[in-house]
Amino acid sequence: MTLKTKLVLSMALAMATGAFAATEIVVATVNNGHMIEMQKLTPQFEKAYPDIKVKWVTLEEGVLRQRVTTDIATKGGQFDVMTIGMYETPIWGKKGWLKEIKPDAAYDVDDLLPAMRSGLSVDGKLYAVPFYGESSMLMYRKDLTDKAGIKFSERPTWNDVRDAAAKIHDPKNGVYGICLRGKPGWGDNMAFLSTMANSFGAQWFDMSWKPQLETKPWKDAVTLYVDLLKKYGPPGSSANSFNEILALFNEGKCGMWIDATIAASFITDPKQSKVADKVAFAQGPYAVTQKGANWLWAWALAIPASTKNTDAAQKFISWATSKDYINLVAKEKGWASVPTGTRKSTYANGDFLKAAKFAVAEKAAIDSANPNDSTLPKSPYVGVQFAAIPEFQAIGIAVGQQMSAALAGKTSVDDALKASQVAADREMRKGGYYK
Repeated sequence: MTLKTKLVLSMALAMATGAFAATEIVVATVNNGHMIEMQKLTPQFEKAYPDIKVKWVTLEEGVLRQRVTTDIATKGGQFDVMTIGMYETPIWGKKGWLKEIKPDAAYDVDDLLPAMRSGLSVDGKLYAVPFYGESSMLMYRKDLTDKAGIKFSERPTWNDVRDAAAKIHDPKNGVYGICLRGKPGWGDNMAFLSTMANSFGAQWFDMSWKPQLETKPWKDAVTLYVDLLKKYGPPGSSANSFNEILALFNEGKCGMWIDATIAASFITDPKQSKVADKVAFAQGPYAVTQKGANWLWAWALAIPASTKNTDAAQKFISWATSKDYINLVAKEKGWASVPTGTRKSTYANGDFLKAAKFAVAEKAAIDSANPNDSTLPKSPYVGVQFAAIPEFQAIGIAVGQQMSAALAGKTSVDDALKASQVAADREMRKGGYYK
């Protein structure tokens, strides 16, 4: 047998035994528009990396959180890439549950927006990279404010917002002065209310980790919130989340809305919104401080420490969060459809700026949010609209239910905050933060 024949036979045997089989990576993600687009474009990745195959597990947000949290805590190894947020990343990174992300020079890690990079890092090491990012801002009907003679500054005060809501509230003609989240949840009504409270000078915990929910700043913020929605909000506000308000806004029923910057691309899209040409933007309102007045979030891609396919996972993550990927989406779907809130280069692109009239306000909001310094008094936690500690989910859910009950008129603001303080104190004692 010649050497050539031996080589051909050994290659054939290797292929038959799977030595040349592609590496399969399993990606867990949330079922929303940007992620669905990523799945559609995956064949382009597999073409560039023929030795890697991608399998998708797509889940509703709440189920995704449960599944990935269980998997990572038990070192289950079901997933090679996980879609997680700014809440989980610093907690899991510190525990050693995530691989450090080390992209190559071509990835240009310095192009990531500083707020995003910081929120996804622990001790200067990157543990997830942003697929899309967001902050929050004021979105309003400029036709209505013009008619009422209202001019908003770049960052209005909560008093400005209250006065404007009173002037443009016109329920007889189907327009409510203001729409805000009321549905309970740590990432729902509490994402909004935490930023509002921050701007009144509030914090979740003091430097001894004692909850601060019965302080004057929390009371002032929640009192105004309940008052605003009772007087100038749509009926049933205590059940409204992002999607319900988006539908109301697109129908022309909200004069103002303070929520995720990602909403801007939907409410300015004439295919979805009846008021697409009437919308303007300002920064999140503040009361006594601009610190923490608008939130910071990213849906990011991370690699669990339990994976056996680190290299393949790293290649996929680098591809999906790269400049090239953003350009690919622009080519396939147009610049108005690209994932935003991640890279400086996107906001320096003239085609994107032309397609997205919200771009400048969105970037200003993201740039102004600092998860390491988000409250007027010094706080021991990282996070703007949450505290990045494991106990926060339970606390945020309990407090969110109390706030929703106050909004629905089932309890007073004082009683809701008192019950919230008790629930938070119980969780923190249970967590061993103090006795």
